Amino acid sequence: MTLRQLPMLDPELAPGPGHAPREQVRPDDSRLDEYRPESRALPRFHVWTLGCQMNRSDSEEMAGRLLAAGCEEAIDLEQADLVVINTCAIREAAEQKVIGRQGHLARLKAANPALRVVMTGCSVREPDRAGLRKRYPAVDLFLRPDEEPELIDRLGLASAQAPVGLTGATTVVGRTLVGVADHLAATRAQAVAAGDVARGSATTAWLPIIYGCDKTCSYCIVPFSRGPERSRPFDEIVEEARSIAAAGYREVTLLGQNVNSYGHDLDAEPRFAHVDAERWAGRRLDLHGRPDLAELIRAIDGIRTADGRPAIERLRFVTSHPWDLSDRLIAAMADCRSVCEHLHLPVQSGDDAVLKRMGRQYTIEHYLERLTRIRDAVPGISISTDIIVGFCGETEEQFQATLRLLETVRYDQVFAAAYSERPGTPATHLADDVPADVKRRRLNELLAVQESIGLERNEAWLEREVEVLVDAVVPPRSHDHEDEPSAVAAGPRVSGRSRQNKLVHVAGGPDLIGRTVRVRVDHAGPYSLRGAVLGG
Repeated sequence: MTLRQLPMLDPELAPGPGHAPREQVRPDDSRLDEYRPESRALPRFHVWTLGCQMNRSDSEEMAGRLLAAGCEEAIDLEQADLVVINTCAIREAAEQKVIGRQGHLARLKAANPALRVVMTGCSVREPDRAGLRKRYPAVDLFLRPDEEPELIDRLGLASAQAPVGLTGATTVVGRTLVGVADHLAATRAQAVAAGDVARGSATTAWLPIIYGCDKTCSYCIVPFSRGPERSRPFDEIVEEARSIAAAGYREVTLLGQNVNSYGHDLDAEPRFAHVDAERWAGRRLDLHGRPDLAELIRAIDGIRTADGRPAIERLRFVTSHPWDLSDRLIAAMADCRSVCEHLHLPVQSGDDAVLKRMGRQYTIEHYLERLTRIRDAVPGISISTDIIVGFCGETEEQFQATLRLLETVRYDQVFAAAYSERPGTPATHLADDVPADVKRRRLNELLAVQESIGLERNEAWLEREVEVLVDAVVPPRSHDHEDEPSAVAAGPRVSGRSRQNKLVHVAGGPDLIGRTVRVRVDHAGPYSLRGAVLGG
């Protein structure tokens, strides 16, 4: 029996500077078949992804490279010979999930001695390398996010014809040694050109445009795990968008830890001389002559079909930072047909003193001014946000200010969490002095307030028509909520998103996947809508 055991290449020894399993990439030239490794000698892999959309995009690249190397994808951990864990360190709960799986992974390795485990993502930080093996004993290889393109080389799976070599590099943020995203734009372009991005959907696509983070949020580990902001070249992004459109994708989401910071680190060019702007909040930046997100959105929206329609039906972007929600970007959102009427704009707290301790460098007055501007420019836009309760020093009065902000803004959706101290962040120098039971109580109170607001916002859609891009089959459940119409509950269901990013459940089968349908809303809950497809 041939074991699929993988070598793990030490960095110093390396040469040079949820869906169905995806299919392997086969060479077009059959004469190359004899030079490919025997499939039984290659590992079956499973990528376990936690956290944000950027992690999901990174996982698509890693899966694509493994498929291109001849590996097969396993449907779950139990069937795999190689497990790649793409971690999130933004919240303690995400890391605890991975720690909690270490025993299970150890048992799988005992049953299958060939099994190897790779861990990457934001939990892998350069200063922590010495302690990672103790914290994650079942893991064989740790890769920083900027080292993910090295996965194939480090596993010894690269073919003789493939480019090899390390891509990771380091820099210093403050006094901390961190990975840097300097090479990720080039490796992304290579992966796209080679067809080595194994997208998890045939309907929607991720498109990363900027890596890393330059912000100063005291609670956040991202600048120390992903390094400073590095924008991809403008033309490379537009070309990838063209290829996505040509492949038939209906929706594209532009990605970045701070997506609307795009372009500030690129060189000025004469063709962008009309970009006459500067950052309105936070650290001042000269943006003159550099492409920004507004320019990029207009270029992608300008990719048209023969009949003049946007080649990409829907365009979204996440996650935005209030520093960079410029008037130019707001105007582009209003002007471009393909841009969806939704904005995710994290506020984190409703109190200026808490925001200052968080290092957010804007005030609630500034934040609300931006929201007023975008709502005036894009009528009916839905707004979602992130909020942290129980941050260091947060008083009851300051928490109440956050609740008042929810009542004022009337968010469509809120992603909330209780503060958890993240080792290595500046906030560790502040006293984590809000008791755990107070954090839980505040979180539950905030969620209850938002649930009522969310229900009210969704009920405004009752008896209205919405345009839904169907992208998922809803699995049958053993029980249904009492308020759910029995006719819908009994039959097959699918779901999708409206342009306002509302989750909409629809009676129907898999034949609706990938289609944009008109739905009449007949039921609204706090978190989703439900309705029937018009015209059958």
